[in-house]
Amino acid sequence: MDFYNQVGKMALGSRLRRLSEMLTEQAARVYALYDIDMQPKWFPVFYALSAGSEKSITQIAQEIGHSHPSVSTIVKEMMKKGIVTESANKTDGRKNFIQLSEQGQAINERIQAQYADVNAAVETALNETQHNIWKAIEEWEFLLEQKDLYKRVLSEKKLRESQDVQIVSYEPAFKAAFKQLNEEWISAYFKMEESDYKSLDHPEDYILNKGGHIFLALYKGEPLGACALIKMDNDTFELAKMAVSPKAQGMGMGWMLGNAAIAKARELKAKRVYLESNTILKPAINLYHKLGFKKITGVPSPYERCNIQMELML
Repeated sequence: MDFYNQVGKMALGSRLRRLSEMLTEQAARVYALYDIDMQPKWFPVFYALSAGSEKSITQIAQEIGHSHPSVSTIVKEMMKKGIVTESANKTDGRKNFIQLSEQGQAINERIQAQYADVNAAVETALNETQHNIWKAIEEWEFLLEQKDLYKRVLSEKKLRESQDVQIVSYEPAFKAAFKQLNEEWISAYFKMEESDYKSLDHPEDYILNKGGHIFLALYKGEPLGACALIKMDNDTFELAKMAVSPKAQGMGMGWMLGNAAIAKARELKAKRVYLESNTILKPAINLYHKLGFKKITGVPSPYERCNIQMELML
């Protein structure tokens, strides 16, 4: 127990597995007590068939929440013991049905007393505990169905890493990174166009000196994300040149860059932020929707890759 106290909640799965192994070992002794020749891991399949009707392996797997291969393996083991039998489906020869054999039916009659005693023993144990493990398991199963452990850990990872992300304004030292970040994603999906080279090779002339703004996202000091706010007229800015390095995706940089650009547009008294994108960039489109942008039909775009235009009214 000292190990689990030291490791803490990170070892939740290992501790539950330890508890499961303990219960399985003790359950095997209980079967022997009632002279039932059955392994504890067979019980869900056995119980699913105990009503007497035959079922396919797929039906059993869905009913007990196990995988098809797991149920198939258990059924084979039970067949060797003579507890279940297998027969071909009369209407579909590709499917086989499983049911209790005569031996399995005899076990089902004898096991009823075991059921009663085990249920009473578990109820007694639950009454001796401060926390009802049965209800806790139900609650955890529900929580993990809504959002699994992987996604929960991923969220925490993003939150931790985002604390090391800093949004800063453009400086000449970031010129190469600004171009590289954009060239990297554009080349991955499309081709660089003349307008790209103009704004990326000369950001001061085509963006900053015309009243625009450029933001960089630094992760531990390294520029891994960028976006530009390009002035279209006194009321409108274009959100453009949004790029995040593949090695930084998942840190929330796009969200932070987008919010920084929108805040800057408000500071500059803009009434609207406009953008152009392509619908194959689903994560980007989802981000824009999350930021509040709506699809519109705008003026013709200078970019071949543009097939969607969006705006945010401020």
